[in-house]
Amino acid sequence: MLGSRVHLSLPLLSVLRQMGTTAARTVTAAREPELLSATLAFEDPKAFQVKTMGELLRALGVFRLCSFPLLVNNCGTLMSIARRLLGKRGFSLFVRPTVYAQFVAGENETEIFHSMQKMSLLGLRPMLAVPIEEDLGESTGEKRYENNMEAMLECVHISHSNAWSKDPMMQLKVTALLSPELCVKLTTLMAQKPYDLNELIRAMDGEPISFHGLDEKENAHLLCGLRRLNKIAEASVNKVRVLVDAEYTYMNPALSLVTMAMMKKFNKNDAWIWNTYQCYLKESKSLILEAISLSKKEGFCLGVKLVRGAYMDKERKLAQKEGRHDPIHNSWEDTNDSYNGSLNAMLEVISEQPERYKIIVATHNEASVRVAAQRMVELGIRKDGGSVCFGQLLGMCDHVSLTLAKEGYVIYKSVPYGSVDDTLPYLVRRAQENCTVLQGIRKERDLLRQELHRRLKHKMGTA
Repeated sequence: MLGSRVHLSLPLLSVLRQMGTTAARTVTAAREPELLSATLAFEDPKAFQVKTMGELLRALGVFRLCSFPLLVNNCGTLMSIARRLLGKRGFSLFVRPTVYAQFVAGENETEIFHSMQKMSLLGLRPMLAVPIEEDLGESTGEKRYENNMEAMLECVHISHSNAWSKDPMMQLKVTALLSPELCVKLTTLMAQKPYDLNELIRAMDGEPISFHGLDEKENAHLLCGLRRLNKIAEASVNKVRVLVDAEYTYMNPALSLVTMAMMKKFNKNDAWIWNTYQCYLKESKSLILEAISLSKKEGFCLGVKLVRGAYMDKERKLAQKEGRHDPIHNSWEDTNDSYNGSLNAMLEVISEQPERYKIIVATHNEASVRVAAQRMVELGIRKDGGSVCFGQLLGMCDHVSLTLAKEGYVIYKSVPYGSVDDTLPYLVRRAQENCTVLQGIRKERDLLRQELHRRLKHKMGTA
């Protein structure tokens, strides 16, 4: 993807790929490794002592429902039926104290503030997410994209104006500001002839650039989308770090293109704009290495959000339908190797230039968290230095998040907010994309249950 834009030579690409697979370099005497804390086994139910009894019961109930694939796969339809039967008010009364309260921070700034304040007391940092996005066939016109931009600017304001934590973050989906159809067309055109990052930057600044391969209407929409992205970036620089989400492979190259243009413009002295890399894709590791190379060549700081990915089933079906090679790794083990290899490549450059490279290890996989923590020790990367942080979804994997926070690591929770009507489509999509993760939260349920039994036993003993 990026290689098609920056024309990396085959010898250079070969060297870069070897970099990602070589063994870790010898740690110097100045960086004597310490022992990794035994608590990072994530086996202690005491992590949940900070939760109220109501929160324990709610989490157990919601996670139990999420363990049934039939319910998760059809949750959108089931919620539509429940809304019709209960009415808008009745449905809200049912959803708000259950699924909504488990995964959403709140509807207004007061509710969000209360949730974020509680997180801050637990040592967790918020990464706010506006629950708006589009897929193919859902485009609704320029006015909608302008409204989405205003919502994103409000997210910047909320993230920055309240002192919940140092170094606030927020998430951004490009398809909330630029039509998916245009992103797909740009991806196709990029394979034929790469776009110049400098042209995109000039367009962000208001210059009426004419981009090759686009008709007049498409070009006008791209210019408007780039200016919307520019406004959000200008508002966030030196205040809030903006993490741009990856989406589907048929549009990801275009998303990375505009993200790299924002990086080149705004990441001169620090990483304010970050890109997301999905390690279930076979090409993910080479994309990481290309991004590192491009950042050095163009002189910008690189921020990386590293995820495994969430669109596996849809990507595979689409590749099969179109007669393309499956872009997803063939096995879970290959995906793990891809994730840990990409992680190591970033940690290597962070250990050399922590002020220019940043990563958020965004995973619910305990083994990868431990790999990251161990490599940080070996490479002498500080827990609280800000160059390496960890991330999980609000309402999930709290035994990992709370343990990391207790051990002094920087940990963020991805926090959607908004009304029930605004957030439910987002939650349904996330649930279906993370179906495997939701079914695999047995350990968290067991730890919650152990904590619940401990409290009940203590109450009975006290009585």
